[in-house]
Amino acid sequence: MSERLRVHPEHPAPRHVKAIAERLTAGALAILPSDAGYLLAWTLDARDAEDRAIRLRRLDNKHPFTLLCRHLSDVGRLARLDDAAFRLVKALTPGPRTFILLPGNELPKRLKQAKRRTLGCRIPEHPVLRAVLDAMGAPLVSTSLSVPEYDVPAHEADAVAEAFLRRVDCMLDAEDCPPGPTTVIDCSGSEPQVIRQGWTEVSLD
Repeated sequence: MSERLRVHPEHPAPRHVKAIAERLTAGALAILPSDAGYLLAWTLDARDAEDRAIRLRRLDNKHPFTLLCRHLSDVGRLARLDDAAFRLVKALTPGPRTFILLPGNELPKRLKQAKRRTLGCRIPEHPVLRAVLDAMGAPLVSTSLSVPEYDVPAHEADAVAEAFLRRVDCMLDAEDCPPGPTTVIDCSGSEPQVIRQGWTEVSLD
């Protein structure tokens, strides 16, 4: 049965954060709050959870997911950060920004097997999501709750729970979130480029 745990949006109860972290560690597909709407999240090794997320969103197997990281050092372990990219990521995080980066040389086995040309990395600002990442001690894989046949405002907790709770294992309900989407900044080429403006616009000038 799917579990919905309600927490304070700024000061979540540690027992609920721990409970969700334990479910994720065991392979769960979870709905978590973020600074750009609610999202689906799972661990790198949770292949079944990833397959369920793909089916729920009707994605193909080449769809790029986003890695949720706690700190800049986590991003640096996953991706290549030259001086310009390092300064940019440091200046614009934490927050609702996703960075497209070249993979690093020390990728976890699962990411190596995927053979992606680029990685999407994000350091969120939402206190509840950051608490979950701290409890996990490792990045999570994520994707938005943009589902074609569901006209659901993905930042509204009750609407998200009504539409999707039965399709996942658990949800950490932190009331309504900022609306999203994230701003996407491509740092994989010679010059960083904003390829999507999110709900908080970014200028690279």
